[in-house]
Amino acid sequence: MPLVRLRNPLRQLAGGVGEHELGAGTVLGLLRELEREHPALDGWIIDERGLIRRHINVFVNGERAVADTAVGAGDRVEIVPAITGG
Repeated sequence: MPLVRLRNPLRQLAGGVGEHELGAGTVLGLLRELEREHPALDGWIIDERGLIRRHINVFVNGERAVADTAVGAGDRVEIVPAITGG
């Protein structure tokens, strides 16, 4: 199964756990599974249209990924919220 890594503040919403093994064939499938397992994440990663929010960056094995990017066993998926400030 792919290994999904979360950065703060998403990690905090997932009970403080930074790594999750989830089964799905695409990035969007993984994100949906993550939200199902950790309801506090609901709406933080996937918007009301079912799309990945613009401020969320997803990388598969170090390469930028989109919703339909395929994932498989042994892949490393990083979910990184954009950081802004003024």
